[in-house]
Amino acid sequence: MINARSIYKDTINRSIDDPFNNVDRNLLITLANYRHRFERSMNFKKLRWTFSNLNSTAICDACDLLVPEMRTLIRINRSDLIDDVAMRFCKYYKLLDPNVCLGAVNEYKNVIIEVLVMSPLTNKELCSLAFECQPPPYFPIVGWNVTFPDKPKPTPRPPQPPSPGAPKLNVLHLSDIHIDFAYKPGSQADCPQPLCCREGQPIPSHTGAGFWGDYRNCDIPYWTAEYILKYAAELENIDFIYYTGDLPAHNVWNQSRTDQLYSINTINNMLATIFPNKTFYSAVGNHEAAPCNLYPTPNIRTDNISWLYETLADNWIKLGLPNDTRDSILHGAFYTTLIRPGLRLISLNMNYCSRENFWLLINTTDPLGQLQWLIQWLQYAEDHEEKVHIIGHHPPRSCLASWGWNFYKIVNRYENTIAGQFYGHTHYDEFLMFYDEIDQKRPVSMAYMGPSLTTSSYLNPGYRIYSIDGEYSGSSYWVLDHRTVIMNLTASNLYNKTIFIDEYDARDAYQMENLFPNDWNNLVEKLKNDLDGSLMSLVYQYYTKSYANGNQCDHICRRGLLCSFINARENNPHGCDSIPPFVL
Repeated sequence: MINARSIYKDTINRSIDDPFNNVDRNLLITLANYRHRFERSMNFKKLRWTFSNLNSTAICDACDLLVPEMRTLIRINRSDLIDDVAMRFCKYYKLLDPNVCLGAVNEYKNVIIEVLVMSPLTNKELCSLAFECQPPPYFPIVGWNVTFPDKPKPTPRPPQPPSPGAPKLNVLHLSDIHIDFAYKPGSQADCPQPLCCREGQPIPSHTGAGFWGDYRNCDIPYWTAEYILKYAAELENIDFIYYTGDLPAHNVWNQSRTDQLYSINTINNMLATIFPNKTFYSAVGNHEAAPCNLYPTPNIRTDNISWLYETLADNWIKLGLPNDTRDSILHGAFYTTLIRPGLRLISLNMNYCSRENFWLLINTTDPLGQLQWLIQWLQYAEDHEEKVHIIGHHPPRSCLASWGWNFYKIVNRYENTIAGQFYGHTHYDEFLMFYDEIDQKRPVSMAYMGPSLTTSSYLNPGYRIYSIDGEYSGSSYWVLDHRTVIMNLTASNLYNKTIFIDEYDARDAYQMENLFPNDWNNLVEKLKNDLDGSLMSLVYQYYTKSYANGNQCDHICRRGLLCSFINARENNPHGCDSIPPFVL
Protein backbone atom coordinates (compact mmCIF):
# COMPACT_ATOMS: atom_id res chain seq x y z
CA MET A 1 0.00 0.00 0.00
CA ILE A 2 1.13 3.52 -0.80
CA ASN A 3 -0.47 6.19 1.35
CA ALA A 4 -1.98 9.11 -0.55
CA ARG A 5 -0.34 12.37 0.37
CA SER A 6 0.03 15.92 -0.92
CA ILE A 7 2.67 16.97 -3.43
CA TYR A 8 5.23 19.23 -1.77
CA LYS A 9 6.20 22.46 -3.50
CA ASP A 10 9.79 21.33 -3.85
CA THR A 11 8.85 17.94 -5.23
CA ILE A 12 10.48 18.57 -8.64
CA ASN A 13 13.76 19.61 -7.08
CA ARG A 14 13.70 16.58 -4.80
CA SER A 15 13.04 14.31 -7.76
CA ILE A 16 16.01 15.75 -9.63
CA ASP A 17 18.43 15.77 -6.69
CA ASP A 18 17.38 12.51 -5.04
CA PRO A 19 14.97 10.43 -7.12
CA PHE A 20 14.83 7.63 -4.54
CA ASN A 21 13.83 9.51 -1.40
CA ASN A 22 10.26 8.34 -2.07
CA VAL A 23 10.85 5.20 -4.07
CA ASP A 24 7.40 3.73 -3.78
CA ARG A 25 5.76 6.38 -5.98
CA ASN A 26 7.85 5.13 -8.92
CA LEU A 27 6.34 1.65 -8.63
CA LEU A 28 3.85 2.65 -11.34
CA ILE A 29 6.41 1.96 -14.05
CA THR A 30 6.72 -1.71 -13.27
CA LEU A 31 3.41 -2.40 -11.53
CA ALA A 32 1.64 -1.51 -14.76
CA ASN A 33 3.76 -4.04 -16.60
CA TYR A 34 2.96 -6.78 -14.08
CA ARG A 35 -0.74 -5.94 -14.15
CA HIS A 36 -1.49 -8.53 -16.83
CA ARG A 37 0.07 -11.26 -14.68
CA PHE A 38 -1.88 -10.17 -11.60
CA GLU A 39 -5.18 -10.10 -13.46
CA ARG A 40 -4.61 -13.63 -14.78
CA SER A 41 -4.21 -14.84 -11.18
CA MET A 42 -7.22 -16.55 -9.61
CA ASN A 43 -6.24 -15.12 -6.22
CA PHE A 44 -6.37 -11.61 -7.68
CA LYS A 45 -9.78 -12.31 -9.20
CA LYS A 46 -11.13 -13.63 -5.91
CA LEU A 47 -9.83 -10.52 -4.13
CA ARG A 48 -11.42 -8.28 -6.72
CA TRP A 49 -14.74 -10.10 -6.39
CA THR A 50 -14.53 -9.67 -2.63
CA PHE A 51 -14.31 -5.90 -2.98
CA SER A 52 -16.66 -4.99 -5.81
CA ASN A 53 -15.02 -1.61 -6.51
CA LEU A 54 -11.43 -2.75 -5.96
CA ASN A 55 -8.72 -1.04 -7.92
CA SER A 56 -5.00 -1.48 -7.55
CA THR A 57 -4.38 1.05 -4.78
CA ALA A 58 -0.62 1.05 -5.27
CA ILE A 59 -0.95 1.85 -8.96
CA CYS A 60 -3.58 4.54 -8.42
CA ASP A 61 -1.71 6.28 -5.64
CA ALA A 62 1.54 6.12 -7.60
CA CYS A 63 -0.24 7.52 -10.66
CA ASP A 64 -1.77 10.38 -8.66
CA LEU A 65 1.69 11.30 -7.38
CA LEU A 66 3.76 10.68 -10.47
CA VAL A 67 1.66 12.21 -13.26
CA PRO A 68 1.75 15.81 -11.90
CA GLU A 69 5.53 15.59 -11.51
CA MET A 70 6.02 14.20 -14.99
CA ARG A 71 3.85 16.91 -16.51
CA THR A 72 5.82 19.55 -14.64
CA LEU A 73 9.12 18.17 -15.95
CA ILE A 74 7.68 18.19 -19.47
CA ARG A 75 6.44 21.77 -19.05
CA ILE A 76 9.89 23.01 -18.02
CA ASN A 77 11.42 21.10 -20.93
CA ARG A 78 13.19 18.54 -18.73
CA SER A 79 11.49 15.34 -19.89
CA ASP A 80 14.97 13.82 -20.09
CA LEU A 81 14.86 13.63 -16.30
CA ILE A 82 11.85 11.30 -16.49
CA ASP A 83 13.94 8.83 -18.41
CA ASP A 84 16.90 9.25 -16.07
CA VAL A 85 14.89 8.81 -12.89
CA ALA A 86 13.12 5.73 -14.26
CA MET A 87 16.36 4.09 -15.39
CA ARG A 88 18.13 4.74 -12.09
CA PHE A 89 15.09 3.52 -10.20
CA CYS A 90 15.08 0.20 -12.10
CA LYS A 91 18.70 -0.42 -11.09
CA TYR A 92 18.12 0.70 -7.51
CA TYR A 93 14.91 -1.06 -6.51
CA LYS A 94 16.03 -4.65 -5.99
CA LEU A 95 12.59 -6.20 -5.42
CA LEU A 96 11.76 -5.78 -9.11
CA ASP A 97 13.41 -7.65 -11.94
CA PRO A 98 15.75 -5.03 -13.48
CA ASN A 99 15.49 -6.42 -17.01
CA VAL A 100 11.70 -6.21 -16.93
CA CYS A 101 11.74 -2.74 -15.40
CA LEU A 102 14.29 -1.33 -17.85
CA GLY A 103 12.56 -3.02 -20.74
CA ALA A 104 9.18 -1.59 -19.75
CA VAL A 105 10.63 1.91 -19.43
CA ASN A 106 12.27 1.65 -22.84
CA GLU A 107 9.08 0.31 -24.45
CA TYR A 108 6.56 2.75 -23.03
CA LYS A 109 8.34 5.96 -21.98
CA ASN A 110 7.92 7.89 -25.25
CA VAL A 111 4.24 7.02 -25.50
CA ILE A 112 3.55 8.04 -21.92
CA ILE A 113 5.36 11.35 -22.39
CA GLU A 114 3.41 12.10 -25.56
CA VAL A 115 0.11 11.19 -23.92
CA LEU A 116 0.88 13.52 -21.02
CA VAL A 117 1.62 16.33 -23.49
CA MET A 118 -1.36 15.84 -25.81
CA SER A 119 -4.18 14.61 -23.56
CA PRO A 120 -6.85 17.19 -22.65
CA LEU A 121 -7.58 15.21 -19.47
CA THR A 122 -6.58 16.40 -16.03
CA ASN A 123 -4.13 14.40 -13.94
CA LYS A 124 -6.94 12.81 -11.95
CA GLU A 125 -8.93 11.98 -15.08
CA LEU A 126 -5.89 10.31 -16.65
CA CYS A 127 -5.31 8.05 -13.65
CA SER A 128 -8.99 7.26 -13.33
CA LEU A 129 -9.33 6.18 -16.94
CA ALA A 130 -6.03 4.33 -17.20
CA PHE A 131 -6.25 2.37 -13.94
CA GLU A 132 -9.94 2.46 -12.90
CA CYS A 133 -9.10 4.68 -9.97
CA GLN A 134 -12.41 6.56 -9.95
CA PRO A 135 -15.75 4.87 -9.21
CA PRO A 136 -18.65 5.60 -11.57
CA PRO A 137 -19.95 7.90 -12.86
CA TYR A 138 -17.03 8.91 -15.02
CA PHE A 139 -16.03 12.47 -15.81
CA PRO A 140 -18.33 14.24 -18.32
CA ILE A 141 -15.39 15.06 -20.61
CA VAL A 142 -15.16 11.40 -21.71
CA GLY A 143 -18.91 10.93 -22.26
CA TRP A 144 -20.28 10.62 -25.79
CA ASN A 145 -23.09 8.94 -27.73
CA VAL A 146 -23.51 7.20 -31.08
CA THR A 147 -26.21 8.17 -33.58
CA PHE A 148 -28.79 5.71 -34.86
CA PRO A 149 -30.63 5.82 -38.19
CA ASP A 150 -34.13 7.29 -38.10
CA LYS A 151 -35.75 3.86 -38.28
CA PRO A 152 -37.84 2.39 -35.48
CA LYS A 153 -36.68 -0.75 -33.73
CA PRO A 154 -38.67 -3.79 -34.93
CA THR A 155 -40.70 -5.78 -32.44
CA PRO A 156 -38.33 -8.19 -30.65
CA ARG A 157 -38.42 -11.72 -32.06
CA PRO A 158 -36.61 -14.17 -29.75
CA PRO A 159 -34.92 -17.08 -31.57
CA GLN A 160 -36.86 -20.31 -31.96
CA PRO A 161 -35.51 -23.88 -32.01
CA PRO A 162 -34.95 -25.28 -35.50
CA SER A 163 -37.09 -28.14 -36.73
CA PRO A 164 -35.68 -31.66 -36.19
CA GLY A 165 -33.19 -32.56 -38.89
CA ALA A 166 -32.48 -28.95 -39.87
CA PRO A 167 -28.88 -28.48 -41.06
CA LYS A 168 -26.25 -27.28 -38.63
CA LEU A 169 -22.83 -25.62 -38.89
CA ASN A 170 -19.83 -26.51 -36.72
CA VAL A 171 -17.55 -23.62 -35.84
CA LEU A 172 -14.14 -23.98 -34.22
CA HIS A 173 -13.20 -21.11 -31.90
CA LEU A 174 -9.47 -20.52 -31.31
CA SER A 175 -8.26 -17.73 -29.07
CA ASP A 176 -5.23 -16.51 -27.12
CA ILE A 177 -2.70 -18.92 -28.58
CA HIS A 178 0.29 -17.08 -27.04
CA ILE A 179 3.05 -19.35 -28.30
CA ASP A 180 6.39 -18.82 -26.55
CA PHE A 181 9.12 -19.68 -29.04
CA ALA A 182 11.68 -19.40 -26.21
CA TYR A 183 9.97 -22.03 -24.01
CA LYS A 184 12.51 -24.43 -22.47
CA PRO A 185 11.41 -27.66 -20.76
CA GLY A 186 13.03 -28.04 -17.35
CA SER A 187 13.68 -24.31 -16.95
CA GLN A 188 12.60 -22.14 -14.03
CA ALA A 189 8.81 -21.86 -13.88
CA ASP A 190 8.67 -19.81 -10.66
CA CYS A 191 10.58 -16.75 -11.80
CA PRO A 192 10.22 -13.08 -10.77
CA GLN A 193 9.33 -11.96 -14.29
CA PRO A 194 5.82 -11.80 -15.78
CA LEU A 195 6.68 -14.71 -18.11
CA CYS A 196 8.65 -17.78 -17.02
CA CYS A 197 9.68 -21.21 -18.40
CA ARG A 198 12.33 -19.59 -20.60
CA GLU A 199 15.64 -19.81 -18.76
CA GLY A 200 17.41 -20.67 -15.50
CA GLN A 201 17.25 -23.70 -13.26
CA PRO A 202 14.38 -24.32 -10.83
CA ILE A 203 15.14 -23.46 -7.24
CA PRO A 204 15.47 -26.36 -4.77
CA SER A 205 12.19 -28.22 -4.09
CA HIS A 206 10.59 -26.65 -7.19
CA THR A 207 9.96 -28.59 -10.38
CA GLY A 208 11.09 -27.27 -13.72
CA ALA A 209 8.88 -26.42 -16.67
CA GLY A 210 6.99 -29.42 -18.06
CA PHE A 211 7.68 -30.64 -21.57
CA TRP A 212 4.14 -30.02 -22.84
CA GLY A 213 3.65 -26.80 -20.90
CA ASP A 214 3.29 -25.53 -17.36
CA TYR A 215 0.45 -24.17 -15.25
CA ARG A 216 2.53 -21.39 -13.77
CA ASN A 217 3.22 -18.02 -15.40
CA CYS A 218 4.24 -19.58 -18.70
CA ASP A 219 2.91 -19.60 -22.23
CA ILE A 220 2.48 -22.64 -24.43
CA PRO A 221 5.41 -24.16 -26.39
CA TYR A 222 5.15 -24.37 -30.17
CA TRP A 223 5.03 -28.15 -30.32
CA THR A 224 2.13 -28.34 -27.87
CA ALA A 225 0.09 -25.82 -29.83
CA GLU A 226 0.84 -27.76 -33.01
CA TYR A 227 -0.34 -31.06 -31.47
CA ILE A 228 -3.57 -29.51 -30.18
CA LEU A 229 -4.39 -27.91 -33.53
CA LYS A 230 -3.64 -31.12 -35.43
CA TYR A 231 -5.90 -32.99 -33.02
CA ALA A 232 -8.72 -30.55 -33.75
CA ALA A 233 -8.15 -30.72 -37.50
CA GLU A 234 -8.18 -34.53 -37.55
CA LEU A 235 -11.07 -35.23 -35.18
CA GLU A 236 -13.47 -32.30 -35.47
CA ASN A 237 -16.02 -31.73 -38.21
CA ILE A 238 -15.40 -28.02 -38.89
CA ASP A 239 -17.14 -25.72 -41.35
CA PHE A 240 -15.15 -22.58 -40.54
CA ILE A 241 -13.09 -21.03 -37.74
CA TYR A 242 -13.43 -17.98 -35.48
CA TYR A 243 -9.97 -16.81 -34.52
CA THR A 244 -9.99 -14.04 -31.92
CA GLY A 245 -6.43 -12.89 -31.51
CA ASP A 246 -3.38 -12.78 -29.21
CA LEU A 247 -0.66 -14.81 -30.88
CA PRO A 248 2.66 -13.59 -29.33
CA ALA A 249 3.92 -14.52 -25.87
CA HIS A 250 3.64 -12.37 -22.72
CA ASN A 251 7.23 -11.07 -22.65
CA VAL A 252 5.83 -7.59 -23.25
CA TRP A 253 8.82 -5.77 -21.74
CA ASN A 254 11.23 -6.74 -24.54
CA GLN A 255 9.24 -7.23 -27.73
CA SER A 256 9.87 -5.55 -31.06
CA ARG A 257 7.91 -5.25 -34.28
CA THR A 258 10.18 -7.92 -35.72
CA ASP A 259 9.27 -10.27 -32.87
CA GLN A 260 5.55 -9.71 -33.37
CA LEU A 261 5.71 -10.19 -37.12
CA TYR A 262 7.65 -13.42 -36.65
CA SER A 263 4.98 -14.75 -34.27
CA ILE A 264 2.11 -13.69 -36.52
CA ASN A 265 3.61 -15.09 -39.72
CA THR A 266 4.87 -18.34 -38.16
CA ILE A 267 1.64 -19.16 -36.32
CA ASN A 268 -0.60 -18.27 -39.25
CA ASN A 269 1.54 -20.37 -41.61
CA MET A 270 1.12 -23.28 -39.21
CA LEU A 271 -2.64 -22.78 -39.18
CA ALA A 272 -2.81 -22.59 -42.96
CA THR A 273 -0.89 -25.88 -43.18
CA ILE A 274 -2.97 -27.71 -40.56
CA PHE A 275 -6.33 -26.40 -41.83
CA PRO A 276 -5.64 -26.08 -45.58
CA ASN A 277 -9.25 -25.87 -46.77
CA LYS A 278 -10.88 -23.91 -43.96
CA THR A 279 -11.72 -20.21 -43.77
CA PHE A 280 -10.55 -18.32 -40.69
CA TYR A 281 -12.55 -15.27 -39.61
CA SER A 282 -9.97 -13.36 -37.61
CA ALA A 283 -9.85 -10.55 -35.05
CA VAL A 284 -6.78 -8.72 -33.75
CA GLY A 285 -5.64 -8.98 -30.13
CA ASN A 286 -3.84 -6.53 -27.88
CA HIS A 287 -0.62 -8.56 -27.94
CA GLU A 288 -0.06 -8.26 -31.69
CA ALA A 289 1.07 -4.64 -31.29
CA ALA A 290 4.55 -3.51 -30.25
CA PRO A 291 4.56 -2.17 -27.61
CA CYS A 292 1.74 -4.40 -26.37
CA ASN A 293 -1.72 -2.75 -26.14
CA LEU A 294 -0.67 0.44 -27.95
CA TYR A 295 -2.73 1.04 -31.08
CA PRO A 296 -2.14 4.64 -32.25
CA THR A 297 -5.17 6.70 -33.23
CA PRO A 298 -5.25 8.81 -36.44
CA ASN A 299 -4.26 12.00 -34.59
CA ILE A 300 -0.90 10.51 -33.58
CA ARG A 301 1.88 11.63 -35.91
CA THR A 302 4.86 10.07 -34.11
CA ASP A 303 3.70 6.47 -34.47
CA ASN A 304 1.48 4.37 -36.71
CA ILE A 305 0.24 0.82 -36.84
CA SER A 306 0.27 0.30 -40.61
CA TRP A 307 3.15 -2.20 -40.33
CA LEU A 308 0.81 -4.51 -38.39
CA TYR A 309 -2.33 -3.94 -40.46
CA GLU A 310 -0.50 -4.68 -43.70
CA THR A 311 0.72 -7.98 -42.28
CA LEU A 312 -2.70 -8.85 -40.88
CA ALA A 313 -4.38 -8.14 -44.22
CA ASP A 314 -1.94 -10.45 -46.02
CA ASN A 315 -2.28 -13.19 -43.40
CA TRP A 316 -6.03 -13.03 -42.97
CA ILE A 317 -6.66 -13.13 -46.71
CA LYS A 318 -4.25 -16.06 -46.95
CA LEU A 319 -6.41 -17.74 -44.29
CA GLY A 320 -9.53 -17.34 -46.40
CA LEU A 321 -10.95 -13.82 -46.13
CA PRO A 322 -12.06 -12.33 -49.48
CA ASN A 323 -9.86 -9.67 -51.04
CA ASP A 324 -12.56 -7.02 -50.67
CA THR A 325 -11.85 -6.92 -46.89
CA ARG A 326 -8.30 -5.62 -47.41
CA ASP A 327 -9.04 -1.87 -47.45
CA SER A 328 -11.01 -2.04 -44.21
CA ILE A 329 -8.31 -4.14 -42.52
CA LEU A 330 -5.63 -1.67 -43.62
CA HIS A 331 -7.71 1.19 -42.20
CA GLY A 332 -8.33 -0.25 -38.74
CA ALA A 333 -8.18 -4.08 -38.64
CA PHE A 334 -11.97 -4.37 -38.66
CA TYR A 335 -14.11 -5.63 -41.54
CA THR A 336 -17.34 -7.35 -42.58
CA THR A 337 -18.06 -10.20 -44.96
CA LEU A 338 -20.75 -12.77 -45.73
CA ILE A 339 -20.10 -16.25 -44.33
CA ARG A 340 -23.21 -17.93 -45.72
CA PRO A 341 -26.31 -16.58 -47.45
CA GLY A 342 -28.10 -14.63 -44.74
CA LEU A 343 -25.17 -14.73 -42.25
CA ARG A 344 -22.84 -11.74 -42.02
CA LEU A 345 -19.64 -11.64 -39.99
CA ILE A 346 -18.46 -8.37 -38.39
CA SER A 347 -14.97 -8.37 -36.88
CA LEU A 348 -14.20 -5.49 -34.52
CA ASN A 349 -10.83 -4.13 -33.39
CA MET A 350 -11.53 -3.90 -29.67
CA ASN A 351 -8.15 -2.31 -28.96
CA TYR A 352 -9.80 1.01 -29.77
CA CYS A 353 -12.00 0.64 -26.71
CA SER A 354 -9.48 -0.84 -24.26
CA ARG A 355 -8.26 1.25 -21.31
CA GLU A 356 -4.85 -0.44 -21.73
CA ASN A 357 -4.40 1.40 -25.04
CA PHE A 358 -2.94 4.60 -23.59
CA TRP A 359 -3.30 6.42 -26.92
CA LEU A 360 -7.04 6.59 -26.17
CA LEU A 361 -6.28 8.96 -23.32
CA ILE A 362 -5.71 11.61 -25.97
CA ASN A 363 -9.04 10.92 -27.70
CA THR A 364 -11.43 8.53 -25.96
CA THR A 365 -14.29 9.07 -28.42
CA ASP A 366 -14.29 6.08 -30.82
CA PRO A 367 -11.34 7.50 -32.78
CA LEU A 368 -11.84 5.39 -35.92
CA GLY A 369 -15.63 5.77 -35.99
CA GLN A 370 -15.87 2.01 -35.58
CA LEU A 371 -19.19 2.01 -33.71
CA GLN A 372 -20.89 4.21 -36.31
CA TRP A 373 -19.54 1.84 -38.96
CA LEU A 374 -20.98 -1.07 -36.96
CA ILE A 375 -24.39 0.61 -36.81
CA GLN A 376 -24.37 1.17 -40.57
CA TRP A 377 -23.70 -2.51 -41.27
CA LEU A 378 -26.20 -3.74 -38.70
CA GLN A 379 -28.82 -1.51 -40.28
CA TYR A 380 -27.86 -2.89 -43.69
CA ALA A 381 -28.21 -6.43 -42.32
CA GLU A 382 -31.61 -5.62 -40.79
CA ASP A 383 -32.82 -4.10 -44.06
CA HIS A 384 -31.66 -7.16 -46.02
CA GLU A 385 -32.85 -9.74 -43.48
CA GLU A 386 -29.36 -10.95 -42.61
CA LYS A 387 -28.22 -12.33 -39.28
CA VAL A 388 -24.90 -11.12 -37.85
CA HIS A 389 -22.16 -12.71 -35.80
CA ILE A 390 -19.77 -10.27 -34.09
CA ILE A 391 -16.23 -11.32 -33.20
CA GLY A 392 -13.52 -9.40 -31.36
CA HIS A 393 -10.71 -9.90 -28.90
CA HIS A 394 -11.69 -7.97 -25.74
CA PRO A 395 -15.20 -8.61 -24.45
CA PRO A 396 -17.24 -5.38 -24.24
CA ARG A 397 -17.04 -5.28 -20.44
CA SER A 398 -13.28 -4.64 -20.82
CA CYS A 399 -13.91 -1.38 -22.70
CA LEU A 400 -13.85 2.21 -21.54
CA ALA A 401 -17.22 3.09 -20.07
CA SER A 402 -18.68 5.26 -22.84
CA TRP A 403 -17.64 2.85 -25.58
CA GLY A 404 -19.08 -0.10 -23.66
CA TRP A 405 -22.38 1.63 -22.87
CA ASN A 406 -22.79 2.74 -26.49
CA PHE A 407 -22.08 -0.81 -27.64
CA TYR A 408 -24.74 -2.05 -25.22
CA LYS A 409 -27.24 0.36 -26.83
CA ILE A 410 -26.33 -0.99 -30.26
CA VAL A 411 -26.86 -4.60 -29.18
CA ASN A 412 -30.25 -3.59 -27.75
CA ARG A 413 -31.32 -1.81 -30.92
CA TYR A 414 -30.34 -4.69 -33.20
CA GLU A 415 -31.26 -7.63 -31.01
CA ASN A 416 -33.21 -9.28 -33.84
CA THR A 417 -30.17 -9.10 -36.12
CA ILE A 418 -27.25 -10.05 -33.85
CA ALA A 419 -27.31 -13.86 -33.54
CA GLY A 420 -24.09 -14.28 -31.56
CA GLN A 421 -20.97 -12.60 -30.18
CA PHE A 422 -17.58 -14.33 -29.78
CA TYR A 423 -14.56 -12.94 -27.90
CA GLY A 424 -11.36 -14.05 -26.16
CA HIS A 425 -8.79 -12.18 -24.04
CA THR A 426 -9.75 -13.47 -20.58
CA HIS A 427 -8.23 -16.98 -21.14
CA TYR A 428 -11.17 -18.41 -19.17
CA ASP A 429 -14.34 -20.16 -20.29
CA GLU A 430 -17.03 -17.52 -19.83
CA PHE A 431 -20.34 -16.25 -21.11
CA LEU A 432 -21.70 -12.71 -21.05
CA MET A 433 -25.34 -11.66 -21.04
CA PHE A 434 -26.96 -8.53 -22.44
CA TYR A 435 -30.33 -7.37 -21.11
CA ASP A 436 -32.97 -4.99 -22.37
CA GLU A 437 -32.21 -1.42 -21.27
CA ILE A 438 -35.85 -0.84 -20.27
CA ASP A 439 -36.94 -4.24 -18.99
CA GLN A 440 -33.69 -5.20 -17.32
CA LYS A 441 -34.90 -8.75 -16.63
CA ARG A 442 -35.34 -9.57 -20.32
CA PRO A 443 -32.19 -11.02 -21.94
CA VAL A 444 -31.55 -9.91 -25.53
CA SER A 445 -28.13 -11.23 -26.59
CA MET A 446 -25.36 -13.69 -25.71
CA ALA A 447 -21.59 -13.39 -25.91
CA TYR A 448 -19.12 -16.24 -25.48
CA MET A 449 -15.51 -15.90 -24.38
CA GLY A 450 -13.66 -18.87 -25.81
CA PRO A 451 -11.00 -20.70 -23.77
CA SER A 452 -7.35 -19.95 -24.43
CA LEU A 453 -4.87 -22.27 -26.07
CA THR A 454 -2.14 -21.01 -23.75
CA THR A 455 -1.84 -22.28 -20.19
CA SER A 456 -1.22 -18.78 -18.79
CA SER A 457 -1.97 -18.86 -16.00
CA TYR A 458 -3.06 -22.01 -14.15
CA LEU A 459 -5.24 -23.29 -16.98
CA ASN A 460 -5.39 -26.33 -19.21
CA PRO A 461 -5.10 -25.55 -22.95
CA GLY A 462 -8.44 -25.70 -24.76
CA TYR A 463 -10.61 -24.90 -27.75
CA ARG A 464 -14.35 -24.63 -28.38
CA ILE A 465 -16.72 -26.12 -30.98
CA TYR A 466 -20.05 -24.35 -31.54
CA SER A 467 -23.02 -26.10 -33.13
CA ILE A 468 -24.96 -23.38 -34.94
CA ASP A 469 -28.34 -23.34 -36.67
CA GLY A 470 -27.28 -24.04 -40.25
CA GLU A 471 -27.72 -22.78 -43.78
CA TYR A 472 -31.36 -22.83 -44.90
CA SER A 473 -34.06 -20.29 -45.58
CA GLY A 474 -35.14 -18.68 -42.31
CA SER A 475 -32.21 -19.96 -40.25
CA SER A 476 -31.66 -18.15 -36.96
CA TYR A 477 -27.89 -18.85 -37.08
CA TRP A 478 -27.94 -18.92 -33.26
CA VAL A 479 -25.64 -21.16 -31.24
CA LEU A 480 -27.53 -24.36 -30.39
CA ASP A 481 -24.84 -26.04 -28.29
CA HIS A 482 -21.13 -25.82 -27.61
CA ARG A 483 -18.48 -28.32 -26.59
CA THR A 484 -15.13 -27.54 -24.98
CA VAL A 485 -12.06 -29.74 -25.47
CA ILE A 486 -9.05 -29.46 -23.15
CA MET A 487 -5.63 -31.05 -22.97
CA ASN A 488 -5.01 -32.42 -19.48
CA LEU A 489 -1.63 -30.83 -18.84
CA THR A 490 -0.89 -32.78 -15.66
CA ALA A 491 -1.52 -36.13 -17.33
CA SER A 492 0.24 -35.12 -20.54
CA ASN A 493 3.43 -34.21 -18.68
CA LEU A 494 3.18 -37.30 -16.45
CA TYR A 495 2.81 -39.79 -19.32
CA ASN A 496 4.79 -37.72 -21.85
CA LYS A 497 2.02 -37.71 -24.45
CA THR A 498 -0.86 -35.38 -25.19
CA ILE A 499 -4.06 -36.43 -23.44
CA PHE A 500 -7.28 -34.76 -24.56
CA ILE A 501 -10.66 -34.65 -22.85
CA ASP A 502 -14.08 -33.60 -24.09
CA GLU A 503 -14.58 -31.46 -21.02
CA TYR A 504 -18.30 -30.70 -21.37
CA ASP A 505 -21.26 -29.98 -23.62
CA ALA A 506 -23.11 -26.89 -22.43
CA ARG A 507 -26.69 -28.13 -22.86
CA ASP A 508 -26.00 -31.45 -21.19
CA ALA A 509 -23.79 -30.12 -18.37
CA TYR A 510 -26.15 -27.30 -17.41
CA GLN A 511 -29.39 -29.16 -18.28
CA MET A 512 -30.51 -26.46 -20.69
CA GLU A 513 -33.22 -26.87 -23.30
CA ASN A 514 -31.48 -24.52 -25.75
CA LEU A 515 -28.69 -21.95 -25.65
CA PHE A 516 -30.87 -18.93 -26.35
CA PRO A 517 -30.81 -15.84 -24.09
CA ASN A 518 -33.84 -17.01 -22.10
CA ASP A 519 -32.19 -20.38 -21.46
CA TRP A 520 -29.00 -18.76 -20.19
CA ASN A 521 -31.08 -16.42 -18.05
CA ASN A 522 -32.88 -19.42 -16.55
CA LEU A 523 -29.47 -20.87 -15.68
CA VAL A 524 -28.43 -17.58 -14.10
CA GLU A 525 -31.58 -17.59 -11.97
CA LYS A 526 -30.82 -21.12 -10.77
CA LEU A 527 -27.30 -20.06 -9.85
CA LYS A 528 -28.53 -16.96 -8.02
CA ASN A 529 -30.84 -19.10 -5.90
CA ASP A 530 -28.17 -21.65 -5.00
CA LEU A 531 -24.77 -19.98 -5.16
CA ASP A 532 -23.21 -22.58 -2.87
CA GLY A 533 -24.67 -25.55 -4.74
CA SER A 534 -23.16 -28.15 -7.04
CA LEU A 535 -24.22 -26.42 -10.27
CA MET A 536 -22.21 -23.29 -9.45
CA SER A 537 -19.31 -25.57 -8.52
CA LEU A 538 -19.49 -27.01 -12.02
CA VAL A 539 -19.58 -23.54 -13.58
CA TYR A 540 -16.42 -22.59 -11.71
CA GLN A 541 -14.66 -25.81 -12.69
CA TYR A 542 -15.36 -25.23 -16.38
CA TYR A 543 -14.46 -21.56 -16.00
CA THR A 544 -10.90 -22.68 -15.11
CA LYS A 545 -10.90 -25.38 -17.81
CA SER A 546 -10.91 -28.01 -15.05
CA TYR A 547 -7.72 -26.82 -13.41
CA ALA A 548 -9.70 -26.13 -10.22
CA ASN A 549 -12.97 -27.35 -8.73
CA GLY A 550 -15.83 -25.59 -7.01
CA ASN A 551 -14.41 -26.20 -3.53
CA GLN A 552 -11.74 -23.61 -4.32
CA CYS A 553 -14.32 -20.85 -4.89
CA ASP A 554 -16.20 -19.71 -1.76
CA HIS A 555 -19.51 -17.84 -1.60
CA ILE A 556 -17.95 -14.44 -2.27
CA CYS A 557 -15.91 -15.81 -5.16
CA ARG A 558 -19.03 -17.39 -6.68
CA ARG A 559 -21.02 -14.20 -6.39
CA GLY A 560 -18.25 -12.27 -8.10
CA LEU A 561 -18.00 -14.81 -10.91
CA LEU A 562 -21.74 -14.76 -11.56
CA CYS A 563 -21.67 -10.95 -11.47
CA SER A 564 -19.02 -10.95 -14.21
CA PHE A 565 -21.31 -13.10 -16.40
CA ILE A 566 -24.33 -10.78 -16.27
CA ASN A 567 -22.61 -7.38 -16.29
CA ALA A 568 -21.67 -6.62 -19.90
CA ARG A 569 -20.96 -2.92 -19.28
CA GLU A 570 -17.95 -1.53 -17.43
CA ASN A 571 -18.74 0.81 -14.53
CA ASN A 572 -22.33 -0.31 -14.09
CA PRO A 573 -22.78 0.16 -10.32
CA HIS A 574 -26.11 -1.69 -10.22
CA GLY A 575 -25.42 -4.43 -12.75
CA CYS A 576 -25.31 -7.16 -10.10
CA ASP A 577 -27.92 -5.92 -7.63
CA SER A 578 -30.16 -8.87 -8.50
CA ILE A 579 -27.66 -11.36 -7.05
CA PRO A 580 -28.26 -12.15 -3.35
CA PRO A 581 -25.89 -10.19 -1.09
CA PHE A 582 -22.70 -11.50 0.44
CA VAL A 583 -22.97 -13.88 3.36
CA LEU A 584 -21.42 -12.37 6.49
